[in-house]
Amino acid sequence: MLRWLIGGGREPQGLAEKSPLQTIGEEQTQNPYTELLVLKAHHDIVRFLVQLDDYRFASAGDDGVVVVWNAQTGEKLLELNGHTQKITALITFPCLEGCDEKSQLILTASADKTVIISLNLEEREIAIVWNCDTGRQVQKVSCFQSTVKCLTVLQRLDIWLSGGNDLCVWNRKLDLLCKTSHLSDTGISALIEIPKNCVVAAVGKELIIFRLVVPTEGSLEWDILEVKRLLDHQDNILSLANVNDLSFVTGSHVGELIIWDILDWTVQACERNFWDPSPQVDTQQEIKLCQKPNDISIHHFTWDEENVFAAVGRGLYVYNLQMKRVIACQKTAHDSSVLHVAKLPNRQLISCSEDGSVRIWELREKQQLAAEPVPTGFFNMWGFGKTNKQASQPVKKQQENVTSCLLELVGDLIGHSSSVEMFLYFEDHGLVTCSADHLIILWKNGERESRLRSLKLFQKLEENGDLYLAV
Repeated sequence: MLRWLIGGGREPQGLAEKSPLQTIGEEQTQNPYTELLVLKAHHDIVRFLVQLDDYRFASAGDDGVVVVWNAQTGEKLLELNGHTQKITALITFPCLEGCDEKSQLILTASADKTVIISLNLEEREIAIVWNCDTGRQVQKVSCFQSTVKCLTVLQRLDIWLSGGNDLCVWNRKLDLLCKTSHLSDTGISALIEIPKNCVVAAVGKELIIFRLVVPTEGSLEWDILEVKRLLDHQDNILSLANVNDLSFVTGSHVGELIIWDILDWTVQACERNFWDPSPQVDTQQEIKLCQKPNDISIHHFTWDEENVFAAVGRGLYVYNLQMKRVIACQKTAHDSSVLHVAKLPNRQLISCSEDGSVRIWELREKQQLAAEPVPTGFFNMWGFGKTNKQASQPVKKQQENVTSCLLELVGDLIGHSSSVEMFLYFEDHGLVTCSADHLIILWKNGERESRLRSLKLFQKLEENGDLYLAV
């Protein structure tokens, strides 16, 4: 019942029967996060979390405030005020190895408004660089002509890039080194670094490859050149991530997943949802009426050496890079869209959703179970795909369309009252989640915390001499 209240109710009965939500008992014996600590400092939606080191993280959101926290104790260490509107991007800028100043910097971008020379009030982007040890504002830039949606750091070159309606390159001192011309009114939605001094920018449904021209003895100026446009996606690209030294991956609004070669930018593998907008009949029409527009959008990726884990609508899919196919799926992992996923070292996967929940999954091989078929176009979860008109298929082809693993629900964390935007995982300090309810929650390993408390108690007794007295 609590899940229904948080998530706004179950889906219509017809759809619920097609893809039932997996549940778990109250005990949750494999869920270590049995303690929680609620952190309050923000006054609006908390959208971003970034890890600073082994024990600190920063949070930011629509109130324009950045807060630095101790992940072990939940103590608020710093509150950074400087923006007047919501923060749209948050990253860290580590110092180069060997530099004198070891302080790590925080870069924030925001949708602040400033008065320009024409005396018209325009929406401009202000970027602020903070020292995360002192909370000191290092420098502010307010010369952007559009909202910056993404930031990325090229640590090897000691520069950072901002993506809005154009792409700008900056150094650590916030000097503008070079920029592109106006790219699109929709702006750059995602940005990653790839080899050969190149970056990939997602602009609408296009991927644009840019190459950075680094200063040399012959030329002291920086430059950024457009090299190629990749037009394989049919709709807007929502997610973009590096997978390994060989590949990067993209996901679109209509459920297209494409694996790209990181060196020659060709398509290595592709999984598509061949969504047919034409009217459906019978049960298909009923399903279509129940379907939400974002049911197949790919919001986020995570990965390991073997697989890409994709958040697709309300579901989770495991795509094996070597086999080039889906090996496991949970079509209805949450009541609402999955916004963020992360892989843990022990074959576990964590997901969070608009329904306010955080769920823990374990990837297991199927044992003595009949293999389950995957629909043509594996993101085609509601059947909007190309039907197989042949009466029979070769056995080999049938074997290609089966899942060899399953995602088993082992934990369900209910604490937020609204959409959980993202989370961080600390090996020693547990899980950190942020939400539209303005709260941050530290989820702690109950057994570990109990041992630590006992250890501290014995240490204190020993220091005071009470331990020997008790003995």
